[in-house]
Amino acid sequence: MGERRTLRVEQLGRVEYGAALDIQKACERAVLAGQQPDTLLLLEHPHVLTMGRRSAAGAIIAAEEFLAARGVSVFETNRGGKVTYHGLGQVVGYPIINLSPDRKDVHRFVRDLEEVLIRAMTDFGIDAFRIPGLTGVHTTRGKVAAIGVHIARWVTTHGFALNVNTDLTYFDLIVACEGEPVTSMKELLGREIDLTEVEDRIIERFAEVFEMELEVSTGSGSDRVMRLVS
Repeated sequence: MGERRTLRVEQLGRVEYGAALDIQKACERAVLAGQQPDTLLLLEHPHVLTMGRRSAAGAIIAAEEFLAARGVSVFETNRGGKVTYHGLGQVVGYPIINLSPDRKDVHRFVRDLEEVLIRAMTDFGIDAFRIPGLTGVHTTRGKVAAIGVHIARWVTTHGFALNVNTDLTYFDLIVACEGEPVTSMKELLGREIDLTEVEDRIIERFAEVFEMELEVSTGSGSDRVMRLVS
């Protein structure tokens, strides 16, 4: 077995969706060029609906005026999947990973992302699982995490959204994937959970599943703190 790769983790806090797209693109270029290690961005978005490549007409039920009144923006993206909601109380993860040369398997990558989240849910006492033929992480009370990725020249972008303390009524604005009900960690556990606590479990499980060494930074600008994790 070769040397374990380094995973740079950046916990960015709340980031507007368009700004996060720009960060992803910059990371994608740097990872592809070998200028920075594989990177996992963890953040929270203001309310936004994102349209994947498989989004159908009429997938957004709410009128533009209603969305504007609730402060919900809309973006079209190049990720796989249909329309989904991102917003406050969600942990969103964007892995910018070079799958070449040893992990060039798109299905394996998606299954590994599911495995990361399933293990993280187990850490909180939540029984989560896959459903054959569907993407994402599910519970007996509904889908708790959505996954939609884009891969170009074997570098991944986009990723997953985990409902932690999410206001689930925002999902009523769209026709959710496969019509499955959605749930959140708060709904399943009956209490709010600190997002940083959830991010920390995702980071540990990500390094475990992808067999990587961690390099973690939190904050932004002059407040950024970098720590190496063994």
